Amino acid sequence: MTRAFTIGGRLINDDEPCYVIAELSGNHGGSLDTAQELIRQAARAGATAVKLVKRDVLSLYAPSVLEQPYEHEHSFGATYGAHRLALEFDSAQYAACQVTAAANQIALIATAYDEASVDFLVGREVPAIKIHSGGVSDLPLLQYVARAGLPVLLSTGGCTLENLHAAHTVFTEAQCPLALLHCTASYPLAPAEANLRVIQMLRKLYPGTVIGWSTHHTGISLSLAAYALGARIIEHHVTLDRASKGTDHAFSLEPKGLATLVDDLGKLRLALGDGVKRSYLSERLPLMKMRRVATPDGLRILR
Repeated sequence: MTRAFTIGGRLINDDEPCYVIAELSGNHGGSLDTAQELIRQAARAGATAVKLVKRDVLSLYAPSVLEQPYEHEHSFGATYGAHRLALEFDSAQYAACQVTAAANQIALIATAYDEASVDFLVGREVPAIKIHSGGVSDLPLLQYVARAGLPVLLSTGGCTLENLHAAHTVFTEAQCPLALLHCTASYPLAPAEANLRVIQMLRKLYPGTVIGWSTHHTGISLSLAAYALGARIIEHHVTLDRASKGTDHAFSLEPKGLATLVDDLGKLRLALGDGVKRSYLSERLPLMKMRRVATPDGLRILR
């Protein structure tokens, strides 16, 4: 079965270069200027897409949650509701980010936390919608986004196989394009909990589905291993400065790290080869300096 997924005309499969998503999350700190600079830096680093997050804050959270005190070093408001609203972009800010993304030839996608956010993103004509790990078991949300018909990336952190099968069925029955991202929903991710072999399991379980890897690890080594194991979409948080105010910066990649990841993924794609054992022209001279050949005086190295 052919495994393929498309976002905004960009084909993703086992033969194409890895699709790299630079996750902005709240690392823009509510600043449009910062978000636009992150978009520009992600494009320069070679990422394929940037991703924002959309929440309908006042309807998504219970009043008791919105009113909780939230005063600490990473807070953008005195209550959790004020904090969340400070980090939320409106339609005009999304439009400005989309203009910046288009000017820098990078796709802009977004995570939807609720049905109102799905409608918002459909209205903004994003090329794909992401569903976070907490949404895997939220069947009403999954059914709603499936009806929208846009390509969907589904993170799978913390879910059971039963949750995953049910979610996968929602999208297959709706004939909605789906990619699954292996994920561990811890921040930051400890290597011992990455469980990267799940990528291979998911590829076998869903042979027609592109499998990816959404990570909160502080470095790039696990992402390279994830690609080698079959992940064809890699999502990393990005920041301009890991010391900035906000909970996600510390495990995010700065632009130089993102560029290294993209470069190394390209090298790894070439290095994996096709699995056919062969001799290369580049090996000929070195082997002549190592290999003995028969001479009248016996086996000798001639160069």
